[in-house]
Amino acid sequence: MQNFRGTFVNKHRDAWVEVNLGHLEHNILQIKKAIFGDDKNNDVKLLAVIKADAYGHGSIMCAPTLLACGIDVFGVASIDEALELRQNKFTAPILVLGSVPIWSYETAIKNDITVSIFSDEHLEAARLISERLGGKKLKAHIKIDTGMNRIGINPKSAIEFFNKAKSAPYLDLRGIFTHFADVESNEITKKQIENFKYVINSVDTTGLTVHCSNSAASLFYGDLKYNMLRLGIILYGLTPLSYKNPKNSMLPDLKQVIGLKGRITNIHTIEKGDGVSYGHIFKADKKTRVATIPIGYADGVSRSLSGKIKASLNGKIINQIGRITMDQMMFDIGDIEAQNGDVITLLGDDEAGNFFSIDCWAQELDTINYELTCRLKVRLPRIYVR
Repeated sequence: MQNFRGTFVNKHRDAWVEVNLGHLEHNILQIKKAIFGDDKNNDVKLLAVIKADAYGHGSIMCAPTLLACGIDVFGVASIDEALELRQNKFTAPILVLGSVPIWSYETAIKNDITVSIFSDEHLEAARLISERLGGKKLKAHIKIDTGMNRIGINPKSAIEFFNKAKSAPYLDLRGIFTHFADVESNEITKKQIENFKYVINSVDTTGLTVHCSNSAASLFYGDLKYNMLRLGIILYGLTPLSYKNPKNSMLPDLKQVIGLKGRITNIHTIEKGDGVSYGHIFKADKKTRVATIPIGYADGVSRSLSGKIKASLNGKIINQIGRITMDQMMFDIGDIEAQNGDVITLLGDDEAGNFFSIDCWAQELDTINYELTCRLKVRLPRIYVR
């Protein structure tokens, strides 16, 4: 795919998220190799979770690469996200993993969108809509709540519900699934697996898609493949595990897909004792050259990262100084030869081979990488490269 940076950025602001589709392709191939090895004849489908605009990477632009690399199904969080894919001419199966309001069932049927169901209210709504549409059926997967305690039907009620749903003439039942609360906890996951297997072993799932494994479970619970796996954060080259988990070393060779860059808008020199930004939490201990870029907390870079970000300028490592403001941040650029318009790399790879991980930011903020990639979609244009 053409690199649009040269024309696109010049027409917009001097800051952008850079999404590397080549890295996305690399990750899918590595994940498939880690899960399936040399088995090219497996019949396990792969669902790519592209909710929240593909975790901030851009679902519409990432979707073609995902499909080209063997993804079978798209997973989204809402009917709106599913409709956006349909409106952009994607015909692949789409499963809404979250709860879909019953008044949107007609929209789902008309746009060939599969929804999650888990209550008698859902069945009754599907019946009424089907009658109104002349017998057209709602495609659905049953969501079992095995311990996440978010949405889904309790395992004790699931068998009766499953049988009603499967025999309903107004419903096209396509699958059954659950979601793990904490794959890193053997105790919690074991209990959820027991609950799921209790349901699965008590009903006839012939011809249905059965799935429970997210990114981490797909890699570390080989006996839970069933016939579909849901791949999320690892598609984007990020770990689904906590930073200290030893299993991190067992992850396939992943490449971070997301990058963040900004062009210098001002360079000036301050004297010893001068402060930078609000509150002057940084004061120069010597004459210091300061560069400013137009990226701030309104763009998704937390103010709590102030003074904790390392970046690169012309291949050399630099430190962010002073408080990150709503729209701008500053760097100490030392004696690096630089001018307005030069690029500072905050995330991803630079031209000298330096790499800046969003996981480092997540650790500093005591949060997860998922949250931070989603934040970066607020105002920043996205540039797609290979």
